[in-house]
Amino acid sequence: MLLLQAAEKVFTEHGVQAPLEAVSRQAGVGRATLFRNFPDRQSLVIALLERGLDSVAAEAARLEGTPDALVHLLHHVLERVMVRAPLVEYWQTVGRGQPQIEAAVLRLLSIFEPLVRRAVAEGRCRPDLGPGDILLLLPLFGAGAAPLGQRMALADRIWEFAMDIVQPATPPPRR
Repeated sequence: MLLLQAAEKVFTEHGVQAPLEAVSRQAGVGRATLFRNFPDRQSLVIALLERGLDSVAAEAARLEGTPDALVHLLHHVLERVMVRAPLVEYWQTVGRGQPQIEAAVLRLLSIFEPLVRRAVAEGRCRPDLGPGDILLLLPLFGAGAAPLGQRMALADRIWEFAMDIVQPATPPPRR
């Protein structure tokens, strides 16, 4: 949808508190059209969250049955978070107490659950990793909320930390 593409572009470049007029201008529609579809900023941001989850679900489906699907999906999420850092920061500040955010969290867990279970069963990640542990990585991924030009450089370092958390620890060499 054109309005969501415009909102994502405006919010990514200028932050989630950017004027909604900028969103309607970017989409080439009037304010009335924007507010007919999204009555407030919150509903627009929730729609963007759902769109992001659709992308994660589609990527999970594409990766189904491939080796290291969990790692690849985590990397996909990291890339999305880095590019859309202002949106992620907003979602984190809204908090899990809101029904839409809680529903999004449950959906994310349901997307990751089969991949985590499979990775554990195949020994591709730490044996104690559970689907809920993915939620522990999201704030780490969101730590890249830096100026746009610096985000991807941070992504590499964050990815190293994430893989240290997810993948099995290598036992120290024997002496």
